[in-house]
Amino acid sequence: MKLGFARMLIRNSILSRTEDTRQRRTGGFTLMELLIVMSIILILMLIAIPNFSSMKSQANETSAIQSLRAIYQSQIQYQTTYPANGFACTLATLGGAIGTSAPSPQSAQVLQGDLATGNKSGYTFAIVNCTKVTVNNQDMYTSYEATAVPQAIGKTGHRGFCIDQAGEIRADPAGGTNCTLPLQ
Repeated sequence: MKLGFARMLIRNSILSRTEDTRQRRTGGFTLMELLIVMSIILILMLIAIPNFSSMKSQANETSAIQSLRAIYQSQIQYQTTYPANGFACTLATLGGAIGTSAPSPQSAQVLQGDLATGNKSGYTFAIVNCTKVTVNNQDMYTSYEATAVPQAIGKTGHRGFCIDQAGEIRADPAGGTNCTLPLQ
């Protein structure tokens, strides 16, 4: 009887160890499984990151085009409000903090603040090539060109853009201000 009891104890201890081992295995992942999952994630990241960069620069270009349209609309509003001045020749003239003082020809408050600083969404904006005439001893700007160039060509954008008082947006495929191609 003692021998049968001893065999039963040994048998039960082997079974309990086997059950403990099974429970530990089903409770987690093996090192090999974790390495395979990490490898798959790494491969997916290597595929996705270049596409993300391309999408970001494309979004910046779209933002630059919309910002040039906003500058054009602000110029029309400025010319209508201050006809003796014509167009504005700086972004700061179109901008200005709303509510701090009344709009004026030097701070018209018709352009959003972030765009009036000249930097937005990876692009640098400027108003250049202003043509000035003097009428009744007052300077009047009769034409202008607004430009948008990427801050880092190839990273924040690929093309440069321009718009003038006619409202046609043109592109420079090299990322500069030599805008010769009409935007399609």
